[in-house]
Amino acid sequence: MTDAAAEVAAGGRVPFALTSLDRHALTGVEPIAVTPSFRDIAVYDGRTFIAGANALSAYRGSDLSETWRVGLELPAGELIALSTFGGELYVATRGEGLLRYDGSRMRQVLPAKPSLRRLTALLTVNGRLLFGTETNGVGVYDGQTLSMLDPALETLHITALAGSSTDLWIGTLAEGLWHLHAGALEHIEDELSDPQILSLAVSGETAYAGTPLGVAVFEAGRKTRVVGDGVFARALLPDQYGLLIGTEDEGVVAVSKDRHRPLDTEAALTTEPIERLVESGGVRYALTTKALYRESASGWESVVSGSAGSLTDRHISALSVDPSGRLWAGYFDRGLDVLASDRTISRHFEDDHLFCINRIVTSGERTAVATANGLVLFENTDQKQVLGRRNGLIADHVTDVAFTSGGMIAATPAGLSFLDSGGVHSVYVFNGLVNNHVYALGVAGNQVLAGTLGGLSVLNYDLIHANYTTANSGLKHNWITAVVRDGDDWLAGTYGVGVMRLDKSGIWHTFPDMPRCVVNPNAMLVADGRVFVGTLDDGLLVLDHYARWQKFSYGLPSRNVTALAFANNGLYVGTDNGVVRLESQVLP
Repeated sequence: MTDAAAEVAAGGRVPFALTSLDRHALTGVEPIAVTPSFRDIAVYDGRTFIAGANALSAYRGSDLSETWRVGLELPAGELIALSTFGGELYVATRGEGLLRYDGSRMRQVLPAKPSLRRLTALLTVNGRLLFGTETNGVGVYDGQTLSMLDPALETLHITALAGSSTDLWIGTLAEGLWHLHAGALEHIEDELSDPQILSLAVSGETAYAGTPLGVAVFEAGRKTRVVGDGVFARALLPDQYGLLIGTEDEGVVAVSKDRHRPLDTEAALTTEPIERLVESGGVRYALTTKALYRESASGWESVVSGSAGSLTDRHISALSVDPSGRLWAGYFDRGLDVLASDRTISRHFEDDHLFCINRIVTSGERTAVATANGLVLFENTDQKQVLGRRNGLIADHVTDVAFTSGGMIAATPAGLSFLDSGGVHSVYVFNGLVNNHVYALGVAGNQVLAGTLGGLSVLNYDLIHANYTTANSGLKHNWITAVVRDGDDWLAGTYGVGVMRLDKSGIWHTFPDMPRCVVNPNAMLVADGRVFVGTLDDGLLVLDHYARWQKFSYGLPSRNVTALAFANNGLYVGTDNGVVRLESQVLP
C-alpha cells in the first residue's frame, strides 16, 4: 500500500487523505482461514461484489474472479457495507474510512478525524454518498469534499440509512429513528417498540424500520402499524405484495396485508442470519453470513458459498501454542478451537464454561483456560477439570492464570486464588492487595505481580510486598491490563497510557516514544528479543532491538489486537477480525 496523495481539505469542512492502494507481493504473512462473515452485496461493472468481514470478493455468476483481503490488499479494517456512486464501487470499513474502486485500482478515503473512519452504513442519494459512523453521526462525500450532514446527529451511532436527500430516514443503535424531510429533522423514539434500529427500507411514501421486536411502518412520515411482531428484523425488502423480512434465525419472512407467513426456504437459510435482501433483474436474493441465495420457483438456491475456515469465529480473545505446535484460539463468545500444526481444526469446545475465553496458558502437556465461568484444565486436548467457587476459587470469573513451580495462580475480579499442594487459598484487599479486580499476572520465581483496576501489587508468592498507584509512585495510570517480565525489569500495559517499565529498584519509567493507547488485557509478549503489545486501536506495537517503539499493521485483519503468541520463529496475532501469523523477519 503506497501513499499516493496528500491531505485534502480545500472546499470541504472535514479534511481527509486520498491514497492509492497498490497491489504488491507480500511475504512472511499467513492468515489463518476463518469461516466467512458476509455483510453486503452490490453489482458493479458486470460483476457481483460481496463484502465479508475479512475480504472483498468479485464473482461472475458463481465463479470467483477476484479477491482483496483485509490487512493484505486492503487496510486493516473490517468491511461493513457497499454502495455504487459516481461510477465507482465504495466500501465502508470499521476503522479505515471509505475504499473506492473504479474497476482497475483501489483507493482509500481516510478522514483525519479517527471517529469518522469507523463506518456503519452507506447510501447514495442525488450525487452524494452518505455514510453512517459509530460515534459521529452521518457524513457526506461528493467525490471531492467531505462534510457532516447535520450537527444534531454528530454524537449518534448510526446503524442504517434509507430514502432520498429530501426524505431521508436514519436509524441509530439506541436512540430510535431520525427523519430528515423538507429540511426539517424529526426525532422518532416513543412510537417505537424498541429504540434499536437494525434495518431500513423505503418504497414510495412508505418507510419500514426493522427492530429486534418487529417492523414499524411509516406512511407519509407517520407511524401506522407494526408488522412481523416479535421478528428480529435484520434486513428488509419491500415489493408489490408487501414486505420481505430477513431475520436472525427464522430465515426470510413474508408480510402482506392479510397474513404473516414464512416463505418456503431451505434449512440452511433458516439457520443463518440474513444480512441483506436485494432484488436485481427481477430476481430476489438473500445474503446470509455464509452464502448468497437466489429465490426460485422451488425455494431458495445457493449461488455463492463461502469456503469453510479453520477457525470457528473471528473475535479472538486468547491465543497459545502448545509444545506439539497446536494453536489454541479462544473466542470472545464462541468457546475454544484447537488447531493442529497444519492449521486444520482439531477440536472445538463450547459449553457453559468454555464460552467466553479470557486467557490460555500452556505448560508441557497441561493447558489452563481462564473463562468467565471457571478455570478449565486440559491434558493435551482432553478436558479434565473445571474449577470455580465451589472448588475454592474466590470467584468463578477467571481473568488470567499462571503456572508456578508448585501449582497455579488464578486472577479474578474478586482477588487472587493460589492453587498448590496445600489446597486453595486467596488474597484480596483485606490482605493488602491494591484492588480486588485483577486483570493480569506476571510470575518470575516467587515474585508475583498482579495488575489490577486500581494499580499494581507486587507479592512474594502470596504475601504483599509493595503496592504501586498513581498516588504513591511514578505510575501514570492505575488500570493495569498486562504484565510481562523483560530482563531484570517488568513491563506494565495500561488502559490509556500504553506501556511503562518498573525497574528492579521499584522506580517507574516512561518511554519517550510510547503513544498514548489502550493495551488490551494480557495482549503483551516478550519473545525473539522484542516486546510485542496489542492495542485497542493502534494495531501492534513493537519495542525493537534499539529500544524504539514502532506501530505495525502489516498483514493485520484489524487494528484491535487482542491476543499474542510466539512459536517456531513466528508471531501469532489475534484480533477482533481473525488471526494472522507473521514471520519474525517481517517484524520491526
